[in-house]
Amino acid sequence: MRFEHVIEINSPRATLAVATPPFTREQLWRGLLIRVQTPQRFPMGPDSCVWRQTEPDVYARTLKFGAQVFTDEVVITPLQCLEFTPEKHDETTPIKLTIRIEAPQSGQMVLRFVYESVSELSPEEAYFSEYRHNAWLHHDRDMVRTLRQWLTDGDL
Repeated sequence: MRFEHVIEINSPRATLAVATPPFTREQLWRGLLIRVQTPQRFPMGPDSCVWRQTEPDVYARTLKFGAQVFTDEVVITPLQCLEFTPEKHDETTPIKLTIRIEAPQSGQMVLRFVYESVSELSPEEAYFSEYRHNAWLHHDRDMVRTLRQWLTDGDL
């Protein structure tokens, strides 16, 4: 299973009517690192996150959502990419998330989100793929909306 989508961050067609200022790559990267280190600051984030750097640019995390505990590893390529690889939890297939900063043309910056299962989905899991895709898209849009608000508020 693979699901991919793109959210435009800066547009070369931006006008003065745009509600938020454009991001620099560094500001966007700082926001993405907040998602790694303190994801509880985002809507629908975990209740808590404990992380440690296991080697340069690699984080091991434990995330708590109520009574549920999840662990993952995040590998970063500074100012370019984050790769979230979860450990198996119960009987569900782990889904790897890659977030990439791309600049397809001058004045444009996008985030590319790629969700990939690390093994074959069970028929029961495959049945819910469209629901997952919609939830991921909604979650990623909320994250970008939050980053835009922090940028406007001067918090990045």
